[in-house]
Amino acid sequence: MKAQFEKEQSGSGEFQRQEDAFRDWISSDGSTGYPAVADRYHLYISLACPWASRTLIAHKLLGLEQSVGLTVVDPVRDEHGWAFRDPDANANGAANSGKPFASTDPVNGFHFLSEAYTATDPHFDGRVTVPALWDRVSKKIVNNCEDDICRMFNDAFRALAQNKEIDLFPNDIAAEQETLSDFIYDKINNGVYKAGFTTRQRVYERACKQVFDALDQLEARLAKSRYLFGDRMVETDWRLFCTLIRFDVVYYIHFKCSLRRIIDYRNLQGYLADLYQYDGIADTVNFDHIKRHYYMTHEEINPSRIVPLGPVLDLTGEHGRDRLNAGS
Repeated sequence: MKAQFEKEQSGSGEFQRQEDAFRDWISSDGSTGYPAVADRYHLYISLACPWASRTLIAHKLLGLEQSVGLTVVDPVRDEHGWAFRDPDANANGAANSGKPFASTDPVNGFHFLSEAYTATDPHFDGRVTVPALWDRVSKKIVNNCEDDICRMFNDAFRALAQNKEIDLFPNDIAAEQETLSDFIYDKINNGVYKAGFTTRQRVYERACKQVFDALDQLEARLAKSRYLFGDRMVETDWRLFCTLIRFDVVYYIHFKCSLRRIIDYRNLQGYLADLYQYDGIADTVNFDHIKRHYYMTHEEINPSRIVPLGPVLDLTGEHGRDRLNAGS
């Protein structure tokens, strides 16, 4: 795995994430050749990956469980990449506390997600990533970009959604939402990776400071507003959530983003608990998968592959965020 990540580092030691390989589009009217119909598409994800977890959250919030299938890969990625393994045992043969999420592949019988990539493009030689949205008809990956998948779930699949009142991309704040989402991606979502995967001290320090400068800005924003855009939750909230939920258990330790923890921020911690307690969201969070993936997969960062016991997080208590009204 180390060699694959080395392809994504510049000569100055900066982590430069690869581009998503498959960007075909599903449409509600079938104009793209990929119509949004039930039981045609299948989503491959990891509960450990923040990018994939965002698509899982969109899938759950919109109520697409009956329309788009879902399979979770094993959290431990070895030299063969993301794998589908026996749900009753992990890679070491021990009881898998992530069950019933980890599973074999019910659609294609793949043993590794790389098989889906090579089925789509026999010449693919990049890093195999999650999420991946598979088309049962063409037997290819339609899209492996989490941004695209969330947008398609929200728009193209709206007629199939059980929770049509949920709108993750409201038109009236489209421009502002895109700007904030880009900021959160660059400075926080990918920012922790830029700090964690760098091979140069000065590059690390610059990346780490950028992460906390951004967190400080959002802490101030959330002092006045329950969510990032007033009193409604949008996709931007969930992209931030996926990093915050992993921060104290992984990024603070493993990626050396250690100036402060999220629990040290009054508003960000309350905001995190507020989102975590939203109906169904706790079911999308699996700390066992998260910790085993990061600490056991990135051997160049953690050669011993020892998974820390802590920290113990309590996200179920009173958060007080409901006292805040939009813009107040």
